[in-house]
Amino acid sequence: MSTSSVDRPLQPGDRAPNVVFDAISREGKIALDDFRGRSPLLIGLFRGLHCPFCRRHLAAMAQLNPALKEKGIECLAVVKTPVERARLYFRYHPLPDLLSASDPVGASHRAFGLPILEFTENETEWPHKLGMDAVMTMRIDLPGELPVPMNPAAAGDFLEKKDWYEITAADRQIMIAGHMPLIGEFLLDREGTVRWSFTEAEEEGQNLCRAPSPEELMSAASQVAHL
Repeated sequence: MSTSSVDRPLQPGDRAPNVVFDAISREGKIALDDFRGRSPLLIGLFRGLHCPFCRRHLAAMAQLNPALKEKGIECLAVVKTPVERARLYFRYHPLPDLLSASDPVGASHRAFGLPILEFTENETEWPHKLGMDAVMTMRIDLPGELPVPMNPAAAGDFLEKKDWYEITAADRQIMIAGHMPLIGEFLLDREGTVRWSFTEAEEEGQNLCRAPSPEELMSAASQVAHL
């Protein structure tokens, strides 16, 4: 497994590293090199199933999966949740045909340059530190999910109560008090080069807890499919 780190999120034109994961949706391993020379790949690197926003990002990826496959693009969703815990969750909340993998040590986050955000009282140094004073001014708008736009902390609490997700010991293994790994989605061409990305690390925090729009993602997919 590649565990080397880069100091910024990978950008279009960067070559993606090879990372090997434990498969969730089937037995065995999944390596990014498995896709090189075979097909483009949309890889989503998420925090874990304990994160209500990540659960929704996974569902959104699963919804787009058939349309992406029509363009010849594979999807891989990676969560930090330990593999057995993840398999139990997907047994009761299946996402049909979505290839998924577990990376509890966060090797893929480091390899793709996604930092771990530290929450502070009032010091912000994006994307490494974020003051709670700044968090309180942010707004997440999820029509149909939230009654009104909320700050990320309040939105997360609301969605947790709505989902009734039970935090287990396995979930706690990957949670770091006062910190949060940032997440992202990367579209790779069939040679493993990044052609499009959407990460929380961009836009000075304005992407925090957000997902890319389906229109933006599918537009990028159409371009990659013709490369």
